[in-house]
Amino acid sequence: MITIVSGLPRSGTSLMMQMLAAGGMPILSDGERKADTDNPRGYLEWEPIKQLPKEPGCIAEAEGKAVKVISLLLLSLPEDHEYRVIFMQRPLAEVLASQEVMLHHRGTAKSGADASVIAAAFEKNLRAVNAWLDSKTYVKTLRVSYHDVLRDAEDIGTKLSQFLGIKLHGKAMTSQVDATLYRNRTR
Repeated sequence: MITIVSGLPRSGTSLMMQMLAAGGMPILSDGERKADTDNPRGYLEWEPIKQLPKEPGCIAEAEGKAVKVISLLLLSLPEDHEYRVIFMQRPLAEVLASQEVMLHHRGTAKSGADASVIAAAFEKNLRAVNAWLDSKTYVKTLRVSYHDVLRDAEDIGTKLSQFLGIKLHGKAMTSQVDATLYRNRTR
C-alpha cells in the first residue's frame, strides 16, 4: 500500500505530512525544498514525484510510506498499486490567498494575474481529480478539511489511523498543529 497526501497547493498537505511523520508513519521526502517563511516547518516533498506522468514506476519507491503528490499528478498513478489518498480540502479563496502571498514572497508573483482564471483552473482540476478518485477501485480516499485539522486534530488523527489501518501516535500528531501558521484567512 502507498499512502498519498494530496490536494491543491496551499491546502494543508505539508501539515498532513508533518502529522503523519510525527505519528510514526514512514514518509518519502528528500528535503530538496527547504522550509521558508510560507512553510516554516518544511514541505516534506519528494522531487522525483514530479516525473510521475513520464515515469509512473517511480511511485514504487513509496511502498509502505506516505508521499506528497499534487492533485494534478494523481491522474498519473499507475494501477498496479493500492493507494490510500488523504485529500486535503481548504476553501478555494484561502488557497488562492495563500498562493498569492507565497508567490509574492518568492518574487514570482505576476502582476495583473486574473484570480478568476486561476480559480476556474483549480475548480476544473478538483472536479477531474474527485471524479477520478471516486472511480478507481484501487484507490481509497479520505477527504480531510484543513479547518477540521485546526479545530480537532485529535479526531483527525483517530480517523487517519482507522483509514490507514495502522497505529499512529495521536499526541505527537496533534503537536504538529500550530494555529498561528493559519495566516491566510477569508472569513
